[in-house]
Amino acid sequence: MTTDPSALIDVLCQTAPFDQIPSAERMDLAPLLIRVERAPGNTVFETGEDLQGLYLIEDGMVEVRTDEGDLISYRSQGEIMGERGLLRDGRALLSVIAVEPTQLIILPAERFHTLFRDVPAIAQWFARAVPARDTSDSSRYATGLTALLVKDLMSRKVTTCPPGTSVTEAARLMRDNRISAVLVTEEKVLSGIITVHDLANKVLAEGLDGNRPVSSVMTPDPIAVSPSATGLDALMLLSERRINQLPVQTAKGRLRGIISKSDLIRQQASTASNMVSEIASADSAAEMHEIMQRLPELLAHLVAASAKPQAITRRITDLTDAITRRLLFLAEERIGPPPVPYVWAACGSQGRREQTGVSDQDNCLIIDDAMTPEDDAYFAELARLVSDGLNNTGFVYCPGDMMATNPRWRQPRRVWQRYFNDWIAQPDTEAQMLASVMFDLRPIKGAPDLFDDLHRSTLEMARKNSIFVAHMVSNSLKHAPPLTLFRSFALIRGGAHKNKIDLKMSGIVPIVDLGRIYALRGAIEEVNTRDRLQRAGEAGVISASGARDLLDAYDLIAEIRLRHQAARIAEGHAPDNYLAPDMLSELERNHLRDAFLVVKTMQSAAGQGRGVMG
Repeated sequence: MTTDPSALIDVLCQTAPFDQIPSAERMDLAPLLIRVERAPGNTVFETGEDLQGLYLIEDGMVEVRTDEGDLISYRSQGEIMGERGLLRDGRALLSVIAVEPTQLIILPAERFHTLFRDVPAIAQWFARAVPARDTSDSSRYATGLTALLVKDLMSRKVTTCPPGTSVTEAARLMRDNRISAVLVTEEKVLSGIITVHDLANKVLAEGLDGNRPVSSVMTPDPIAVSPSATGLDALMLLSERRINQLPVQTAKGRLRGIISKSDLIRQQASTASNMVSEIASADSAAEMHEIMQRLPELLAHLVAASAKPQAITRRITDLTDAITRRLLFLAEERIGPPPVPYVWAACGSQGRREQTGVSDQDNCLIIDDAMTPEDDAYFAELARLVSDGLNNTGFVYCPGDMMATNPRWRQPRRVWQRYFNDWIAQPDTEAQMLASVMFDLRPIKGAPDLFDDLHRSTLEMARKNSIFVAHMVSNSLKHAPPLTLFRSFALIRGGAHKNKIDLKMSGIVPIVDLGRIYALRGAIEEVNTRDRLQRAGEAGVISASGARDLLDAYDLIAEIRLRHQAARIAEGHAPDNYLAPDMLSELERNHLRDAFLVVKTMQSAAGQGRGVMG
């Protein structure tokens, strides 16, 4: 291979995103590129080393390892390395070793930063595709008509007719399509709108003939709204003009849809706060089920409003919590007050406040030690009423029977203490599984003191038992990110989800497991995964850089998962967790691979008893 600068710049600019470098800048950049060769077994760079620049593999293959020597992946021709270290403190996060004769092109660090600053396409490519971590309440829950665009709220199915159409035919169009307005177009150009209101007031009330053309009674040249306007803009326009429908049209006159006042009112009614309020006054599970029919729309609108993943999952969990509390209230009204104090606790995704559009129920009852055997009949009926109600509102029974209807998970506090003591003292396979679920407990309703001391003392006991923690670490590593050694996606090989990846079990769950391990090691009381990762970084359980990387990876995977669920809803399907990678852009696939690589690296560190990201 030649070291001619023009040849090197040609190779570099054949690789995305450097194909976006303006032609004028390519000539200035060419003399700065460096070509190096590495024989098999030779190091390209080591963890912690100051990076000379960004590395592009021109030919050959390398292996990527942690500083403990754990193999993470292989990389080959056309792949880029070192960007994450350059964008942080300039030092390598992992070690790279040639496994066969390898040629690399180095883009010097200073020039990489210049390109990152001056070329937007390059900045977009390398910047982590995650939202800023703003944890203020106002930004966390920002949604509603000020955050949603007309294009996300409008109806794309538009019924049109030419100006010469009869009034009677226009009325039939409204009846047959169950709509209240028809747009009048001439050669695809909007010229008017006729509504049910027009038919009543301009035709029937005036005794006019139904054969007359719609052009004689329509509103000509109606005001339209842009697809990029906010929902609030549209609502204000409708109110000011005292109309009920607005055509949606681009600046160039292209008709895109129609939006009505009822669309906007329905959106307001779909906000989580209104839904929680309605749930709090519902008199039956059937009423709550009707309210929860708006959950898919809520999820889709929150995603469209670019709400942060943690905001979306917490809002959905707020609904589940509200339903659970209301069902407990209704159950007590039906069967009477409890004979002794209790606390209803949620585990799993509800316990962690991480529910999405696909969730089952996981719950238990922790009862005061004054409970007698006769009291169990009351709590069994309480559990049945609540679990049945949750199932009827859409939170299906737990496949593993991890519910308060199971007598094993409906016990006095002293029995729960014994459960945890036994799991920690003898961490067999079942104990590891149960502990993984129960360490995510969160009280929903009842006497919180029954839970607080139990939770705190159990965490401290678990932290001090290194054997138990080691077993939990081993158990957590069973969920591996879907990456092959060659850094391609490891797809599901058969069945209904062939050639897809499971964003929950292979993406989110490995990070959830790591967060739980960090909580055990640091006696961190938070149960939300994101909160656990932040606290672990602050407390030194893992390095600050490791925490940042894992938070970024978690946010990205969670965002892609929620976007996928919203897309399924928009297509008229039930949301799920199975994504075909080719549905993502090349940029998104690269970022997702990077996120999985972060998780894989942190798993390796956890397996070595460390939390440091290289």
